[in-house]
Amino acid sequence: MDDEDDRVPGESNEENMNGDQSKVFEQFRGDLEAVERKIAGEIDPGYRAMFVAGAVFVLLLTLVLPHAGGARGLDVLFYDDKAVAEHIGLPSRVFEWLVVLFGILVSSLALVTRRWTMAWVASAGTAVGTVFGVLSIWHRQTVGIGDYRGAGPGIGLIIAVLGIIFLTFHWLKVIWSRTALQLAAEEERRKAAADAEERNRRFLFGDKDDQQGDE
Repeated sequence: MDDEDDRVPGESNEENMNGDQSKVFEQFRGDLEAVERKIAGEIDPGYRAMFVAGAVFVLLLTLVLPHAGGARGLDVLFYDDKAVAEHIGLPSRVFEWLVVLFGILVSSLALVTRRWTMAWVASAGTAVGTVFGVLSIWHRQTVGIGDYRGAGPGIGLIIAVLGIIFLTFHWLKVIWSRTALQLAAEEERRKAAADAEERNRRFLFGDKDDQQGDE
């Protein structure tokens, strides 16, 4: 009984308030962490989704356009008789496979699933495809390498190279935007944690410090 009577009036109220504040903060922190995890795993391409979808369609169209001479993109992809007749080199064959795998398939999956991992793979693959695309144009314009004889770069090859460069640019912008948003969420969580810690400190020690200062 004496111990209960010796308690300072209002001390239990402060403890209850402090407990309530801690519960609110824990709930708020949990919400922020859930949002951060969601942001970390997903992308929001926004208006760039239309540009990416358009670029994927253009790359798909280049498969039926002339790659070089009478060989179309599909002929180069499967290296059929037309591709052999046009002396299609390794750079062009690798480029067409990169277009199909990363420019069309992985990019489409990244748009549908909105997964950051898929977007990153698409950007890396299209970046490599850009290098092979430029190399393919150079190879078609350079006569005499490895007994090469054939037509120069066709309209399909040129459009495909421009399309994959365009696609790489927009995927990199989408990834960078996602990274900036995640950093903002982390900063917000740190600020919330610091504010909650300061409130807890004031509830625990603020009044006592004031009383000691008055004495």
